[in-house]
Amino acid sequence: MRTDDLIAGLAAELKPVRTSAPTWLLGLAFLSGVVAASGLMLGWLGLRPDLRLAMGAAPFWMKAAYSLSLALFAFALVERAGRPGARLAPLMCLVFLAVAVIALIGVLQTLRAPAALRWPMFLGGSYAVCPGFIVALSIPILITVLFGLRLMAPTRLVLSGALAGLLAGAAGASVYGLHCTESSALFVAFWYTLGISLTAALGALCGRYALRW
Repeated sequence: MRTDDLIAGLAAELKPVRTSAPTWLLGLAFLSGVVAASGLMLGWLGLRPDLRLAMGAAPFWMKAAYSLSLALFAFALVERAGRPGARLAPLMCLVFLAVAVIALIGVLQTLRAPAALRWPMFLGGSYAVCPGFIVALSIPILITVLFGLRLMAPTRLVLSGALAGLLAGAAGASVYGLHCTESSALFVAFWYTLGISLTAALGALCGRYALRW
């Protein structure tokens, strides 16, 4: 058989794939990781005892809005990172904007507080464990997101891994927020962001190997 005939025969058997299929698979992988992280949080840390009361106050939704917005932007970034040649800069600006907004809120909130309360507002009661808990809860999400990203065609492996870590860290922080009792925006801006950043760094390290074709 001639080479041209072989190529024509193989091409004739190809079935078109919907362009949205990789996004759906990535979404399913991400959601499965979130479910696993939620189960880990419930079995390991548990929900905060005053969750129902906390949901009626602004600090709870401030934390949720920050981590969920980062997760939303990061999911869009990961989806684009799986498509060769896609531009990432505009969405990255939104990530930095979200961090800048929570940092600004934290600074303003702290400046309005009495001087004696400013340091406790920054450290809270869980600064020593908060970033570590976020990273730990993010690992199941990172694993499933990397698996979903492997089904696509990422070409910038380290960057794609870092974005997968950003998504996992933001989602892990959202899950952790159901346990965390901290209410200071400055605490969230620093310690939550630190946990998310550490997960992004872990994703960059893993992406170099896990996303290799």
